[in-house]
Amino acid sequence: MSEPLSPTAPPRKSSRRISTGVPGLDDILGGGLTAERVYLIEGTPGTGKTTLGMQFLLDGVAKGEHGLYITLSETADELRAVAESHGWSLDALSIFELASDEALDPETQQSILHPAEIELGETARGVMEQVDRTKPARVVFDSLSEMRLLAQNPLRYRRQILALKQFFASRACTVLMLDDKSSQSDQHLHSIAHGVVCLEQLAKEFGKERRRVNVMKMRGIAFRGGYHDYVLDTGGLQIYPRLVAAEHTMEFKPTTRSTGSSGLDALLGGGLVSGTNTLFVGPSGVGKTTVVVRCMLAALNRGEKASYYLFDEGLGTFFARAAALGLDLRPHLETGLLAVRHIDPAELAPGQFAQMLRDSVEVDGAVFIAIDSLNAYLQAMPGEQFLVLQMHELLAYLNQKGVTTALILGEHGIIGEVVRDVDLSYLSDSTMLLRYFEAGGKLRRAITVSKSRTTSHALTIHELLLGAGGIEVGAALEGFEGVLTGLPAYRGGTPMMLATDAND
Repeated sequence: MSEPLSPTAPPRKSSRRISTGVPGLDDILGGGLTAERVYLIEGTPGTGKTTLGMQFLLDGVAKGEHGLYITLSETADELRAVAESHGWSLDALSIFELASDEALDPETQQSILHPAEIELGETARGVMEQVDRTKPARVVFDSLSEMRLLAQNPLRYRRQILALKQFFASRACTVLMLDDKSSQSDQHLHSIAHGVVCLEQLAKEFGKERRRVNVMKMRGIAFRGGYHDYVLDTGGLQIYPRLVAAEHTMEFKPTTRSTGSSGLDALLGGGLVSGTNTLFVGPSGVGKTTVVVRCMLAALNRGEKASYYLFDEGLGTFFARAAALGLDLRPHLETGLLAVRHIDPAELAPGQFAQMLRDSVEVDGAVFIAIDSLNAYLQAMPGEQFLVLQMHELLAYLNQKGVTTALILGEHGIIGEVVRDVDLSYLSDSTMLLRYFEAGGKLRRAITVSKSRTTSHALTIHELLLGAGGIEVGAALEGFEGVLTGLPAYRGGTPMMLATDAND
């Protein structure tokens, strides 16, 4: 049997949660930080530690809490300049600047004791006096690398940080201590801090640098682990929590909807099913985009909202070509049913794209989403294995939300053997293959459905014609063998479709 607590034992601190000022980070932490604790924010220069600290303090100001920014390396003017670049004002905050003119005055310096022995104590004392004077609820300490240099050895450094931690705890302050990771082997802070958030910046050989955040430790909080993308732009940090499909389950009734083409409906066993995804695979120019636009236009004509993410093609060319094929999308842009977004993969963070899809579904109400193409999206990912994992979560999320998803995957090659950048066919619920083949001295197109998990699809191969009237699916090519190889052998009397083709 355990002994009763002593009546003189200090009361346990409250587990009240407070916001960090960064919505994405609050989501990762399951609601924010535990108040009145000390946290470590570490990252190399340029990762956004100072900006995150300002967002934390300004969020407190908005909630009526006083904030104190303690800067050991930057000047107050430099901090205000950073804030102005984001459109913020620091007038409501207290800024304590330890790097003053007095520190540079030769008359104030002494040589009997080592300067660091006095400077460390004076620095800590100055921080404590400022906290007692301003009585802040939130504090940002920037940065610990200066304290490390003054301490000169790990023991003095650890003792000083422990003393500051106890002091802040006695004053009921929630503290963010920023560290630039100048000492890679220093793990003292990780054991002392209540939580550790690591910011990273990754330089790519081409395109925009990538930033990601990892919550390495957070006592008493069930946080979402792993790496999460974020961007540092005007307005501060925007963090995109890693998508976990299992957190977004919902009930819906799967419904088979027409593609707007009787031939495509027959191939698919009735049409596209809500809550499923279809992969359209084929070489460049074979008609993948046109077929997807035909399916999307049918959804728009039913009054359903749709979002089209265009990686490869320019917006002007996309709309002009669709209109030339009798698939005019501009009226639906004007009504707001359709949103077409051109994506630059060199400037895209994968987590940012996942958040765009979530916003389309949860905010805009889109029920049809098209991604054109996965080849360009692959370039935005650090490696093929990450694309597959990311797409698995994305497709599972969209399926659980009842969205009809169309994915376009280009293949290299025209006739004969074709090569794919990545094979995602096992992730798709349905797969539609488009191929070129040669017959009668002309280059023709063929279409078939190789897989469908939800409908009884046709197993036949048909000719596909693109023209001013849109798309047309011909009779089954029963008179040919080897159509999918591109060089078929003619064994019967299947007639070819006669019309002038339009390129995809």
